[in-house]
Amino acid sequence: MITLENKVALVTGATSGIGKATALALGRAGAKVVFSGRREPEGEATAALMRNAGAECLFVRSDVSSEEDVKALVQKTIYTYGRLDCAFNNAGIEAPLKPLHEHSIEDFDKLMAINVRGLFLCMKYEIRQMLSQGVGVIVNNSSMGGLIAFPGVSPYIASKHAVMGLTRSAALDYAKQDIRINAINPGLIATDMIDRLVGQVGSTTDDLASTVPMGRMGQAEEIAQAVVFLCSDAASYITGQSLVIDGGFTAN
Repeated sequence: MITLENKVALVTGATSGIGKATALALGRAGAKVVFSGRREPEGEATAALMRNAGAECLFVRSDVSSEEDVKALVQKTIYTYGRLDCAFNNAGIEAPLKPLHEHSIEDFDKLMAINVRGLFLCMKYEIRQMLSQGVGVIVNNSSMGGLIAFPGVSPYIASKHAVMGLTRSAALDYAKQDIRINAINPGLIATDMIDRLVGQVGSTTDDLASTVPMGRMGQAEEIAQAVVFLCSDAASYITGQSLVIDGGFTAN
């Protein structure tokens, strides 16, 4: 059984979906979990769930596109628990479904501010702390869209390719300092984001599930277990890699 006993974990974008499921999974594995998001009521509800499950946790309202918020989030983690052993940088948004020439610069900038600049800022302050400790693990949430492309979502695809570039390059920067940095690449996962996509394309979740070789959508909990593995000592020789969790979609 994988354990993160006595470890301190940080999760961004954890008020719903994959982030929420991962915060819960990290807590169940024994970690003390600091998690963040922009929606305070949902964050406090998640904290109550975690405490009921016996996990020690702290919710911090934070916007990853703000450097001051990210800096304060990491500082609050250190002030509360004294260290930061692993981080799951999950916060991200999608773009409206439309051809590239119809996207507004406002939509593009908002998406990049969260999906790319936000990830950069999180890594920057997490790595600073991990360097002072001499050890640490970071897992970034990309997407199968960080490896392949789909029509109508060019800005989103660009942002997730950027996540992969940041992950791989940073992994090389800090490999000798015992800081492991990897990415997960989820496929079609049953979350609010997929529900919004279905609403835009006018299809059903069953239609999307039929495109997956395994014949079903993934669950947020399945992604969470992969993150727990990458954060654990069981993955001690893995860095700079992408773990694709897509039911076989990209094998087509």
